[in-house]
Amino acid sequence: MSSTDHGSKTFQIRTYGCQMNVHDSERLAGLLEDAGYVKTHAEDAPDLVVFNTCAVRENADNKLYGNLGHLRPFKDANPDMQIAVGGCLAQKDRDVVVKKAPWVDVVFGTHNLGSLPALLERARHNEQAEVEILDALEVFPSALPAKRDSAYAGWVSISVGCNNTCTFCIVPALRGKEVDRRPGDVLAEVQALVSEGVLEVTLLGQNVNSYGRSFADPSIPRDRGAFAQLLRACGGIEGLERVRFTSPHPAEFTDDVIAAMAETPNVCPQLHMPLQSGSDRILRSMRRSYRKERFLGIIDRVRAAMPHAAITTDIIVGFPGETEEDFEHTLDVVRKARFSSAFTFQYSKRPGTPAADMEDQIPKKVVQERYERLIALQEKISLQENESLVGTKAELLVAVGEGRKDSATHRMSGRARDGRLVHFQPEGELDGNIRPGDVVTTVITSAAPHHLIADGQVLTHRRTRAGDAVEKGLTPKTAPVDSGDLGTVSSGVGLGMPRLGAPAPIPHTSGCC
Repeated sequence: MSSTDHGSKTFQIRTYGCQMNVHDSERLAGLLEDAGYVKTHAEDAPDLVVFNTCAVRENADNKLYGNLGHLRPFKDANPDMQIAVGGCLAQKDRDVVVKKAPWVDVVFGTHNLGSLPALLERARHNEQAEVEILDALEVFPSALPAKRDSAYAGWVSISVGCNNTCTFCIVPALRGKEVDRRPGDVLAEVQALVSEGVLEVTLLGQNVNSYGRSFADPSIPRDRGAFAQLLRACGGIEGLERVRFTSPHPAEFTDDVIAAMAETPNVCPQLHMPLQSGSDRILRSMRRSYRKERFLGIIDRVRAAMPHAAITTDIIVGFPGETEEDFEHTLDVVRKARFSSAFTFQYSKRPGTPAADMEDQIPKKVVQERYERLIALQEKISLQENESLVGTKAELLVAVGEGRKDSATHRMSGRARDGRLVHFQPEGELDGNIRPGDVVTTVITSAAPHHLIADGQVLTHRRTRAGDAVEKGLTPKTAPVDSGDLGTVSSGVGLGMPRLGAPAPIPHTSGCC
């Protein structure tokens, strides 16, 4: 489908859920731009709206169908407008989406992102809804072009799917078994982003530290140390200043990864380690194959190697059968681990998961009371941990949209190397105007539970290519890296610099930012 098929048809992608969905949306944007669409942020309904959905939380369905209902008058007024629904909820509900919202034109799943342009054309030609849900991945999402959301930070998938069977999680059923990308392809994508001026890369996987055990390419031997080697290989990419990753699983987190983090200068001193519960009994019921003491042992070893590492976590409150004693075990881990922050959730029953059918579902009132106690404890710890940084220097990668009050306070915002959000005064030793994507150093002057303040003078300011791009309203568009065909057998790729090399640079284009 060429650009002449559409003229200047506009599109919006509305993304819900995790970083995987955010990155998938970048792929969808790249596909649509290649098909001739133009991204718009206008308030009026564009020619195409794509919903990239999440199915993890209980209210995901209501949120989607509410938003679809909001669009119906626009669709009625303009029958040529198209609406597409993809992502995890689409994979789960399949034909249900069109039954509940018959004005939807296309429904596609997590395994066939690349089909969207063809499905839109087919729906337009046939004048009926097109539903295509595949049960297994045929090509890596990274085999698709990507229009990146940021000029200075980029997502890079190292795997798709998950082999765990956590009883509360529907993700494996919707994204399939884990399949790992070739190391050389991962590094080639990282190199391509750095060549475009990107300073920070986050390696993505449902369970990054199991990387190396499920390579799609059978010529590459299984390697339990592959993730640590991948981190070290990222350290050899010139111009890559920050490397992050999410998320690891405590059951498979090994000391070679800790060593790689501590010994690779551009790997950030930050770790997101999902706890879920501090009770061994509840962890067993969740099918989380680690226990409280193992979790705390990992935290201790990380802090021994990186004393100033910021460690964050996920915690579920009110899992079926959770007693007050179980919950106290969770609070005990929170006190001992001293997380810099925690993503806390009230248990949400998801049809299709084993936990949804468990007895002893906890009353909402009890869950709410426990949740509030957990929040109070974690906020107290977060504040104490942040206050300990007052008076210290911080190197910040200046960000866009991170400080909601920046215009009122005349501050700017950025992320420290440990991932903490810092609001700072853009005054001092400046090399012109500070732009998102630039790097500054400053001194922390005060703290709050969820951010730090630096109201003194900026000590250093380094202008970057990423800052230049932001100033011009540009973001990278990267070409496909993988061959994409999971059935293709290619020669093995080591963990040195990528065999394929970085794709030829693609000129920046205006649009999303």
